[in-house]
Order: sequence, then structure tokens, then C-alpha cells
Amino acid sequence: MSTERIAQFVRPEIQALTAYKVGKADNLIKLDNMENPYSWDESVKQGWLHRMQEIDVNRYPSPDAQGLRSRLREVMNISDNVDLLLGNGSDELIQIICMALSKPGASLLSVSPAFVMYEMTAIFTGMKYHSVPLNDDFSLNKELVLSEIRKTKPSVVFIAYPNNPTGNLFDEAELCEIIETSPGLVVIDEAYYAFADASFDKYLDKYDNIVVLRTVSKMGLAGLRLGYMMASPAWINEFNKVRMPFNVNSLTQASVEYALENIDMFNAQTEQLCVSRESLFCSMSEINEIKCYPTKTNFILFRTAEGQATKIFEAIKSAGVLIKNLSLAGGALTDCLRVTIGTEEQNAFFLKALRESVNV
Repeated sequence: MSTERIAQFVRPEIQALTAYKVGKADNLIKLDNMENPYSWDESVKQGWLHRMQEIDVNRYPSPDAQGLRSRLREVMNISDNVDLLLGNGSDELIQIICMALSKPGASLLSVSPAFVMYEMTAIFTGMKYHSVPLNDDFSLNKELVLSEIRKTKPSVVFIAYPNNPTGNLFDEAELCEIIETSPGLVVIDEAYYAFADASFDKYLDKYDNIVVLRTVSKMGLAGLRLGYMMASPAWINEFNKVRMPFNVNSLTQASVEYALENIDMFNAQTEQLCVSRESLFCSMSEINEIKCYPTKTNFILFRTAEGQATKIFEAIKSAGVLIKNLSLAGGALTDCLRVTIGTEEQNAFFLKALRESVNV
């Protein structure tokens, strides 16, 4: 009976989807999900616990998180001409944008491969999804993107900068052409901006059709689930109408505000991860059996010999390290695996497992 009701009432495009899955990492070194591997200094942790004791969890959180937004504006040097909207991770902000723009016939355009939630959220909200393949080296095929924009006139274009899951930065001038050509909104998703030393926030005053998304997850606060959107006050006003009340809980608001008071610790961790990234990239590039792709994120995408990705993935997992098997997605990612940058010890353990796995 339940099956019949599901078939009758659940939208067929939802029935056809597969839920987003995260691999189980029990008793494994976890290098699969782009997390910061470092914990907080003990003194910082104790200060945070003290701050948590002051929160009245019997009360609803600040509805607009004014205190946290002010702290973000100060620490991230956000222009006074730009407004902020906070979400339960960047995922909620992507959903808010799509919900606000999903008029009948509306469409969303992105590249391929891209962050899977762009397509999934388009489906959730009833938008048509258009995908433009990247070049073989995962660079942007600008002319093809511009042609598709002129043809489909999307309500919104999503571009990850740097791109996920490939790790590379697209050409800044080419992205500006995309913004200038697009009839609707262009969302620059900067989830990995801390590792990239590049941002489109400087264009928020120049273009009236862009939004910049960021998250604090990659800087070491993934468990708090906070994303923030930067855009003109006019856009934020519309998106706020779609945002659920009290969407960012009190513990997250207070924790992130406290973390930003200790930003030097997180910046130091980010710098260390960038150094480790370059070192690991060089070591991996010396392995003839794989090809590493340039990255400005906290992960490295690499291609294995044809048909070997899953075998290598399983061998590395058996050695005690969990990475991401992107080959299962098919298409341009066939034979590709992805590893998150860990601590020096974790990277060394992974590198040993990788070397042994390609020689099995």
C-alpha cells in the first residue's frame, strides 16, 4: 500500500533520484569529505565550552543573527554596500535561491562536472537543469557556456570557484563574460575560497546580478553547518522571504561568532593545509600510474589507469584510509578518485597506501 501511495503522490523525478550518501568512516583515516583535520587549541576549546553555557536554549535563536552577521562583516572585510543572509550550510542557501527563482519554465545552468547539489536542488524545486561539459583538462569551455546561456536563458547560473569536484579555478575574465551575458542571476560558490586566494566579492559592487556563497565548513567548522550569502540588499530582501524563520540555531550562531574571535588559529590551520597540499601534490605526481589535477582547494583529484579506480579505492580503504571514489559518477570523472588534505601523518599514511595500491 505504501508503494502505491508513493507512486501516486511523490513526484516521479524525486522517485528517480538517489539520496546523497556519505561513506562510513568507522576506524578509518577520514580523507573523503573535505574537512579540516585539525582540532581546536585546548584553551580555545575551553573558552567555547564556557560560552555555550551562557546560551538560553529554551529560547528561539536570533531570527536574523545580527550579531554573527556583524562579526562576519568585520572579519571577512565585507563591503557596507553588500548585505548578508545566513543558512544551514551552503546547501540551504542554494535551495533558497532556487525556490525564489523557480517560476514556471525557469532553468538552472551549470558546468559538468560540478557540485551535485546544483542539479539535485534544481530537481527539488522543479527547475530545468542545463549542464555544459568542461574541457578535457577541466577548464571552462567559455564559448559553449555563453552559447548555452543565450539559447536557454537560465534564471540562474551556478559556478563553483574553485570548482568542486575538480579543484581548479576558472579564468576570472571568462567568468565576468558569463556574468555580463547572463539574463538572470549568477551564483559564484566560493566554498573553498580560504584555500584559493581568489574571490569574486570585489565584483559585488560592479554587477547587480551576482551572489557570492561561502561556508565556514572548510575552515574547521563543518559540524556547525553555517553558510553565508553576499549580495546586494535588493537580492537579499527577496531571498529572506523564502528563508525559514530561525534557520540558524543558537549554538551555531554563538559558536561561529566565538570562532571568528579566534580567526588566527583557523588561518594558521588553513596555511598549513595549503603547504601540505603542495607537498602531497608533488609526491603524488611522482607516481607514474596516476595523474593529479591542479587544485586550489583542500583536496586533490587524481585519475588512475583505465578501470583501476575502484580497485585502488578499495585497496586504500583496506589499508585504513577512506577517500572518495568519484569514478562511480561516470562521465568525465570515470577513473577518478579524490583525497582530502589531512595532517602530515595522515597524508604520509595515505601516500604509502596509494603507492602500494597502484602496484597491486
